[in-house]
Amino acid sequence: MRIDIITVLPDLIRSPFEASILKRAEQKGKAIVVLHDLRKYGFGKHSQVDDYQFGGGAGMVLMIEPILNCINELKKERSYDEVIYMTPDGKTFDQDDANQLSLKENLIILCGHYKGIDQRLRDHVITKEISIGDFVLSGGELAAAVVADAVIRLIPGVLNDETSALTDSFQDDLLAPPVYTRPADFNGWKVPDILLSGNFPKIEEWRHEQAVKRTEERRPDLLED
Repeated sequence: MRIDIITVLPDLIRSPFEASILKRAEQKGKAIVVLHDLRKYGFGKHSQVDDYQFGGGAGMVLMIEPILNCINELKKERSYDEVIYMTPDGKTFDQDDANQLSLKENLIILCGHYKGIDQRLRDHVITKEISIGDFVLSGGELAAAVVADAVIRLIPGVLNDETSALTDSFQDDLLAPPVYTRPADFNGWKVPDILLSGNFPKIEEWRHEQAVKRTEERRPDLLED
């Protein structure tokens, strides 16, 4: 998989892709994330990429031409399955979205900034609009990193144990059950006996019961859906 991220602040999100699972994914040849500085496509000596909005009002708007020039240049090299725009009024990103995007080959993620992008890009160029929650960030960079992380970790071979992602919260519309590790008894705080029994069918049954219980307590809306 290849993810091209278009941003006015590439340094803001460079570090997540240089460490941990995301770096390992690149080293394994499973995924690559490439950052593109939108200002390279800007106008004039100041590399302008934004302008005042028609009709007046506070805040600047990212212009059509720099963004479209960048996207068109990328499309000369390869075809893209989605051109994603990170925006607070997009569809709220969830595990189903991550699963679907992990099956794609090439993605472009455009990071919003200021008051957003010219609407004509959303009407004619963007294929998917994503939000990571009902709040506003200074820009879409951190949100883009969140989406990339959630997607890349699902690609087979990225995680050391490929079954790990299958038991994450939300994969089956349930929250993950509680987990424990050594020591089995710490200051009198004991691991449930069932997990030490070696009876794996019973353990899986217990885990499912705990997942349902936790979901009922914390996210009953998932069970309603």
